[in-house]
Amino acid sequence: MSDKNQSNKKLLRVLLPLPLSGAFDYACPESLVPPEKGDFVRVPFGNRTMTGVVWDTAEKSDLDESKIRNVSRVCALPPLTESNRRLIDWVAGYTLSSAGAVLKMAMSVDDAFTGVGETTGYVRADAVPPSVRMTAARQKVLDVLTDAPQTAAEIARAADVTPSVVTGLARGGALKSEKIKPSVFETPRTDAAAVTLSDGQRAAADALSGAVGQGFSVTVLNGVTGSGKTEVYFDMIAAALNQGRQALILLPEIGLTGQWLERFRRRFGVMPALWHSDLSQRVRRETWKAVLNGKVRVLAGARSALFLPFSELGAIIVDEEHDPSYKQEDGVIYQARDMAVVRAKIENIPIVLSSATPSLETRVNVQSGKYREVVLPDRFGNAVMPSIDLIDMRRCPPENRTGEKSFLSPVLLGEIGRTLERGEQALLFLNRRGYAPLVLCRKCGHRFQCPNCSAWLVEHRNGRRLECHHCGYHIPVPDACPVCGEAGELASCGPGVERINEEIGARFPDIRRLVVSGDLNATAAEMAELMRQIHDHEVDIVIGTQILTKGHHFPDLTLVGVVDADLGLAGGDLRAGERTFQMLHQVAGRAGRADKKGHVFLQTFDPDNNIMQALKTGSADDFLNVEIQTRELLKMPPFGRLAGVVVSSASQEAAERAAQTLGRCAPAGDGVRVLGPTPAPLALLRGKYRYRLLLQTGRRVKIQDVLQSWLARVSLPSSVRVQTDIDPYSFF
Repeated sequence: MSDKNQSNKKLLRVLLPLPLSGAFDYACPESLVPPEKGDFVRVPFGNRTMTGVVWDTAEKSDLDESKIRNVSRVCALPPLTESNRRLIDWVAGYTLSSAGAVLKMAMSVDDAFTGVGETTGYVRADAVPPSVRMTAARQKVLDVLTDAPQTAAEIARAADVTPSVVTGLARGGALKSEKIKPSVFETPRTDAAAVTLSDGQRAAADALSGAVGQGFSVTVLNGVTGSGKTEVYFDMIAAALNQGRQALILLPEIGLTGQWLERFRRRFGVMPALWHSDLSQRVRRETWKAVLNGKVRVLAGARSALFLPFSELGAIIVDEEHDPSYKQEDGVIYQARDMAVVRAKIENIPIVLSSATPSLETRVNVQSGKYREVVLPDRFGNAVMPSIDLIDMRRCPPENRTGEKSFLSPVLLGEIGRTLERGEQALLFLNRRGYAPLVLCRKCGHRFQCPNCSAWLVEHRNGRRLECHHCGYHIPVPDACPVCGEAGELASCGPGVERINEEIGARFPDIRRLVVSGDLNATAAEMAELMRQIHDHEVDIVIGTQILTKGHHFPDLTLVGVVDADLGLAGGDLRAGERTFQMLHQVAGRAGRADKKGHVFLQTFDPDNNIMQALKTGSADDFLNVEIQTRELLKMPPFGRLAGVVVSSASQEAAERAAQTLGRCAPAGDGVRVLGPTPAPLALLRGKYRYRLLLQTGRRVKIQDVLQSWLARVSLPSSVRVQTDIDPYSFF
């Protein structure tokens, strides 16, 4: 092709979902209708074809015209709206990520663009033919089958086998193939159910629904646990639907929200569309397309749902806005709550931040007038807030039986007994998975440590293994110490939920008990079934981790006992006190949510701690005001800015040398300082040695510019990785 003909072609800047800087230049051949900004296009890239988005047009390119390749085709999909593109650019700039990496999150389903045809699924045949040789893997497949057809990949994932096991059963006649019908996304009905709200709820609901269609605003829905915040913001969703707009609800643990989904179904007649990591690729593809096409009117999802390509978004709700799981810690590192506020501003729509324990940043924004606040101070109906008592473990230590280590005080055990006698339920909370956090040899002192991480191996009696909770490394529990060879000398140190379950079983052998922990109850369906069992009083005592703190309503649960209330205060984390207060307040809120009085007991070795006293007296504001004053004095967020820099390498020497080089080139000036380098708290993680530096600036300093300028001055070897985190929430 001649230069003259090439120059007549329209030049397009196409952004690809890759962690590369900037868009790439392509030409639009005369055979194609020129695409517009936001259109999805297929383009050649290297030796493959990829889907990208037309980000801009250009008059000329810096590339030689002979090197500019043609767009292959324009995808038959609605374009990515301007607001979606602005969000991607904004998040990329704020987090110092490439726009392509952020686009990848918005284009998270590759086969949505490749025209996947009919999908084949499998169901159980009437009988397993005698010729089919059954194996343990094949039996697992048969055990997970449902009445609805599923793809081989979906079945394999549920059964934890390879897809070939599924197809082998199908070839043998044990499974029947059926065509899978595409998902149907029904429109929620705003008049599906009569809604009964208290006077306080009605006033709050009117305030939220009145904001829809009035432009950008941020409202904090601050209601005590059990106050009915969900029913209140449902009114806002209804208002958005009535105006022909879409609504997005972010939830911290989408797989643990069976009760929330049932409430939604009762209110709107149908289930919302869902978005989370447990969805199959097929469902993700269908949901993504339906969001883009406007067929999904309400979607509830985890943090990644924020980047879905909504075209008619009218309202955003962030439920449990304080929850730390809204922070994405790898890849593009972002805080979904904060980015949700940004998206609302770009879309010019209202957003609600809902919580019984709003984050400190949110509270400061309310105090400064940046956000408005709607308060629900009372529980719904006849329910009242539970009483909270402290158990001083120095004065009321556990009574250890012969040969048995106890972790529950006589006071708490007595309360459990009285609760069971009344026919009510109890919850024991310990935010530690497994049986014991450490195993050591009493003879030689050897401690079992992960070879890939600077962390102890956690004992899991269920499965008899020692496991690293950071990288997944695990080994069977040995019969003897691998160092000194002594048998019978391995000691389990400290409790996890499995060990508390063992103690409860010994103390109350005839009661029904249940352990709820993320590692034991992996899937959303399994978790939903456990929540149903608790709700229907099919168990008497629940022993669980933090997954039980989030919004669950159990009408017969009247006692909450926190096994180790001090656990979250160790480690020197900036937000350790705030997070501990939030978690304990939330788990306390599971008690007495119906017409029965609730009681909460916190086992602590530091009852005079201001957090424990604030929980006991209900004076949350006193604790939080001190926390705010301390942050302001130290110029810590939200009164200053932080950026974390983690240097890592497979070579400890290379990581340390690179960190020291960065430290020597650290920026300085008015309102700017660098702390470190120091070994990270997890100095070895997944086989990489880690050093941490912390950039601290004043609130008005553009910390991204300072950070970019700093890193640009330093040349580091390719063996060293530098990861940056604007507004870090964890400091491991």
